[in-house]
Amino acid sequence: MGEIPKNGCADFKPGDNRCKRRIPRIGNRYPRHGKDAKGIREENLQMRRKHYRIDWWLTGFCLSRTLTYLVFMTFAAALPILQKEWALSAAAAGLISGGFHFGYAISLVICSALADRVGPKPIYLGSMVTGSVFSLAFAAFASDYMSALILYTLVGVSLGGTYTTGLMILADQYPTRRRGMAIGFFIAGTSLGYAASLTLSGITLPMGGYKLSFWVTCLGPLFGCILSWFTLWKTRVSLVGRNKEEKYLKEMFQNRPAMLLVGSYASHCWELLGMWAWTPAFLTACLMFSGFEGLKAAGMGSYITASFHLIGLLASFTMGTLSDHLGRARVIFLLSVISASCSFIFGWTIQWPLIIVIGLGFIYTFSALGDSPVLSAGLTEAVKPSYMGAAFGLRSLLGFGVGSMSPMVFGLILDWTNMAAGEGGNYATWGWAFGVLGFGGLGAAWAANTLRRYKFKVTKV
Repeated sequence: MGEIPKNGCADFKPGDNRCKRRIPRIGNRYPRHGKDAKGIREENLQMRRKHYRIDWWLTGFCLSRTLTYLVFMTFAAALPILQKEWALSAAAAGLISGGFHFGYAISLVICSALADRVGPKPIYLGSMVTGSVFSLAFAAFASDYMSALILYTLVGVSLGGTYTTGLMILADQYPTRRRGMAIGFFIAGTSLGYAASLTLSGITLPMGGYKLSFWVTCLGPLFGCILSWFTLWKTRVSLVGRNKEEKYLKEMFQNRPAMLLVGSYASHCWELLGMWAWTPAFLTACLMFSGFEGLKAAGMGSYITASFHLIGLLASFTMGTLSDHLGRARVIFLLSVISASCSFIFGWTIQWPLIIVIGLGFIYTFSALGDSPVLSAGLTEAVKPSYMGAAFGLRSLLGFGVGSMSPMVFGLILDWTNMAAGEGGNYATWGWAFGVLGFGGLGAAWAANTLRRYKFKVTKV
């Protein structure tokens, strides 16, 4: 067999100085001469356009999530106002937020299990419909502690079928080499929804109080439902059957990498959900210490928290893609250590210069949210496709179950460490409450560090 030179000449013979024909290869320079030169240039140009074109399906799918998640920060944004108008203690306010997350967790478990049987697409679309109905009911009828607790919990229950089923749809549509990117965009859609919700609340609270804020943000799930139906109307999502030899206990509880990812997610939820529930109120307190008053402080607090969520959007974009290259466990460990450190510091900054509080909040948000797409992508790779829904169901039960208690525990500690404030009062000590969230970050870091010892086989879909 003759020698083949590096320049790709097909008709090369030892001693020849010319190449009659080149083998076109992706990444090689285009041939300057010859009858195939024009065709090769056009082919490579088309491949480049295909590589850089916008994924409109993913854009529509993620944008529908953004609109749906406008309702997720409705209560948290208005919390400083509601505590005064409804005479809520911090514990009672935390119970409303916790009820939402608890209902969300229960729904996630049920819907995830059903998705393995009937497929994720019908569960996802059905949840979008019911979520839009209960969100409008919350805007119309929530007027005191009990009505808000019941209706906001029902909103959580109705929207619980949109998260794990969305991840399953993405896992079906994208290969593992692009899955971190796709799930990162999906989680980023959540952050954008949070930011948009807080921005709209910041605008509407000074204009029309909490009622106007409720109506504007609770319309989001209705528009998200419409967009999701348009996006998924012609999308085919496969349903993977189970073998009779496969058992749930074996596939999950004897799968050490999967259980470590589930444990890391539960710790992550403890920190993240507690932080999101109370950050707007904390920033409002910071602004009031700086001289702002009432509705203006609440509106400014919403604006600042919205900017935090935009940082979270950047974290989801970048960390999901970064984990495709550096590995899931390494990225999770690094981000968890940073977020835990921020939890132990953030609450003590209430009387620090506002620019330092905001800067630390950016780091806190980036690190606390950045591992969300990484944890999700890792679990899709650690379990068999036929048990993906069940795996996400167990993860959701533990993650959002633990996370639903976080705002309540935060509120109890806030009340205990500010006994003189009374119901609806101004809290001056926040460090102990935020510090409790930091133990979640430490738990996630420990699980990720242990996960690095395992070389689990990626299940390709």
